[in-house]
Amino acid sequence: MEMDFHFYSACCFLIIFSKVSTAIDTLSPSELLTDGMTLVSRNGNFELGFFTPGSSENRYLGIWYKNIPMQTVVWVANRRNPINNATGMLKIESSGKILIQVQNTTVVWSTNSIARVQNPILQLLDSGNLVAKDGKDSNPENYIWQSFDYPSDTMLPEMKIGIDLRTGFHRRLTAWKNWDDPSPSDLTYGIELKGNPELVLRNGLEKYFRSGLWNGNGFSEAPNYRSNPIFDYDFIWNESEVYYIFFLKNKSVMSRLVLNQTKSERQRYTWSPETQTWKLFAVQPDGNCDKYGLCGPNGNCADELPACQCLTGFRPKWLKRWNSSDWSDGCIHSKPLNCQSGDGFIRIGKVKTPDSANSWVNKTINLKECRAKCLGNCSCMAYTNLYVTRG
Repeated sequence: MEMDFHFYSACCFLIIFSKVSTAIDTLSPSELLTDGMTLVSRNGNFELGFFTPGSSENRYLGIWYKNIPMQTVVWVANRRNPINNATGMLKIESSGKILIQVQNTTVVWSTNSIARVQNPILQLLDSGNLVAKDGKDSNPENYIWQSFDYPSDTMLPEMKIGIDLRTGFHRRLTAWKNWDDPSPSDLTYGIELKGNPELVLRNGLEKYFRSGLWNGNGFSEAPNYRSNPIFDYDFIWNESEVYYIFFLKNKSVMSRLVLNQTKSERQRYTWSPETQTWKLFAVQPDGNCDKYGLCGPNGNCADELPACQCLTGFRPKWLKRWNSSDWSDGCIHSKPLNCQSGDGFIRIGKVKTPDSANSWVNKTINLKECRAKCLGNCSCMAYTNLYVTRG
């Protein structure tokens, strides 16, 4: 009898220990995730549940890093509709639709996917992506919904920021209003298609920062980050889509892009295990020259005083304003152009390419042909190779 008792106790201990140590990363239509419960991705990278930001009393469904001491939220579902008590619950219906309800009645957030699958589940992946899919289908192309398509203020590795050119669907970042309120603010970051595609940070309708054009190796405004030990990145532009994406070189490193509404900045952070803090890796705009339109049309910004100078062949449009450090009106030609009869070009290097809103792109002609087309158009001001990687 004594041996039987000890054997039974050991079995109970093993079974209980197994249940405690197994993370649950999926939710099926027969289950509810209530306030106080969480999903944890398979390798323990991310956690999903209800949380309260800062000094707020409201509750939101969000995703945060699991294994760091400070709660760092990377995605929020019900940004516009907070819950004012602890009765929130998350569920996925048999149709694949995802709902957040209060007191099991009022819907405060839901997905609008119309795709249907036989065995729908909601799963939190180790990338931080929350996906609705068929439980027997692991192909990402067949997800019926994913949180990576609806980012909040944070860009994670392998997340796309860009536009599906077939459907017009945009993926862009939108900052929190403040540390206590994750509702969307006026600060946004995404790709704009007018002219040549580039990444633009806007504060409301005002352009605040632009990346410059993609030259095949990087963006014209930015240092070449290729040699950094943390991440690599790419910019894809084809007939189907245009997007920016980054990848971690070392999967054990944590790095994220986040919008800071208070400073109107796009910030990149990496996690330091030694100090147990987020370290600022890069920030944009970085200094006066990164701010949109500081020197106005045909002006060039440099890290010296005065910050703005007119390009060769140009003069300040309003000299008195220019001399008082108001450069916003920019520069005009020193003498009228003689279009198609004697005018030429001056080579300018190491500058951000101009605003692409009024640019024209042809991927099939060479630089010599591009020069000829520019000379033949009295509205054309400059020309350049699209990709420096092609010579």
